[in-house]
Amino acid sequence: MNKFTWPLVIFILLVGLLAVGLNLNPREVPSPLIGKPAPAFEVAQLADPARKFSPKEMLGKVWLLNVWASWCVSCREEHPVIVEYAMKGLLPPVVGLNYKDKREDGLRWLARFGDPYLLSAFDADGRVGIDYGVYGVPETYLIDKAGVIRFKQIGPITPEVMEKKILPLVKELDK
Repeated sequence: MNKFTWPLVIFILLVGLLAVGLNLNPREVPSPLIGKPAPAFEVAQLADPARKFSPKEMLGKVWLLNVWASWCVSCREEHPVIVEYAMKGLLPPVVGLNYKDKREDGLRWLARFGDPYLLSAFDADGRVGIDYGVYGVPETYLIDKAGVIRFKQIGPITPEVMEKKILPLVKELDK
């Protein structure tokens, strides 16, 4: 055996592992919540602090929970996509979860960029986000009629994600 055989084998293995790693999508982080009931919560609504919202109100419906914030740069990229699809009537009810924001900033942001949400829940301290495993906004959860999380989008929803992942799954879950 040549003295270069083992270093060459190790080099080939490292190149193979690197090639596999570079082809993975970093946005497709498996969520431990997929296939499990959406965590329960009850928080005030953004527009009306006297009114509360809880996911149990959505039982029997397929819906999206979109975590957003006025300070989030990526949310500005995603928001027009959600507005466009909501205006076309292609989306199920979309509930916003305004995350670690100031109420007045969130309201101002919706007034400026449009409000595609059925309502926005207000998660000022981020506790709901912790239960949902949010580690950056925007994040979106597709929740089925039984209240089970079926899909999680980390990062902005693009038209491609909407067409290839979310809408087909909504159609399937709505049957």
